[in-house]
Amino acid sequence: MALDRRTELGEFLRSRRARLRPEELGLPHYGGRRRVPGLRREELAQLAGVSVDHYVRLEQGRTLHFSEAVLDAVSRALRLDAVERDHLYRLARPWPAPETTAPSATPPPPAPQQAPPQQTPARQTQPQQVRPGLRRLLDSAADVPAYIVGRNTDVLAWNRLAAALITDFGALPPEGRNLARLVFLDEGMRSLYADWRGKASDVAAYLRLDATRHPDDPHTTGLLDELSTHSPEFREAWAQHRLKDKTHGRYVYRHPVVGELDLGFETLRLPDDPDQALIAHTVEENSPSETALRVLSAWAQESLPVTANSAASALPASALPTSAALP
Repeated sequence: MALDRRTELGEFLRSRRARLRPEELGLPHYGGRRRVPGLRREELAQLAGVSVDHYVRLEQGRTLHFSEAVLDAVSRALRLDAVERDHLYRLARPWPAPETTAPSATPPPPAPQQAPPQQTPARQTQPQQVRPGLRRLLDSAADVPAYIVGRNTDVLAWNRLAAALITDFGALPPEGRNLARLVFLDEGMRSLYADWRGKASDVAAYLRLDATRHPDDPHTTGLLDELSTHSPEFREAWAQHRLKDKTHGRYVYRHPVVGELDLGFETLRLPDDPDQALIAHTVEENSPSETALRVLSAWAQESLPVTANSAASALPASALPTSAALP
């Protein structure tokens, strides 16, 4: 499932039009059944202050050279958040979105129609490497589960407690160390997360955001094809066009050894490699989850006698979620 920028742009805009209601935006309702949910193209163009033809050209991807003023106006009309707005810029322009833009009351005339670009071979991306210092940082953070996520939700490195909490990454083949594969294709993950559907939706939204940053990565295409083929839940989540950057939040785990853990997480993105993010869990002091995490840490010390970053480490198959469902 290769990501075509024009197709992705049209589907994204239609999904955002569908979630808006004319009466909520002060638009007149003329009665009768609407053929599409949400706003019509004409209504969206009216709100954005652009011509209908200009908006249609944007939604159909006829050209990918729209001005900042037009994209900002459409973003405001669709009530896009910052992540969605940046996503729109990535799809609708051939260069990165600026950090700030100045609004304009009068959008410029439509850009001339451009011929579709010639197809180029898929770019071969280099394998991501984790610096030795970051690996040592993971090992030194022994009191909290922590791991590093790279492109396509690949888990690049992890500490002992992360392996004990989520799954024994070291016992998996390299291609199996991927959060999207684990969440959607590993049956053990469904019982690990108290709200598995919420977790799955978040992972799909994060994967979509990451995929549009690297649309020519063949590994991205292969992963999307695999998930679409084997997981109806992924197909459902992907069709929603949700976008979510991994920043902070919380998940409730139902661990087979220590029971329920309510853990927060914080994300630190590396300044010199934004495609790598360090995820560290947090726990409230003097809470039942803190006690459970201490028990899990002590148990992991006995069950993981070697560094969790090494494939030689292994936990009992009956103790943790397995990856037997991975194709």
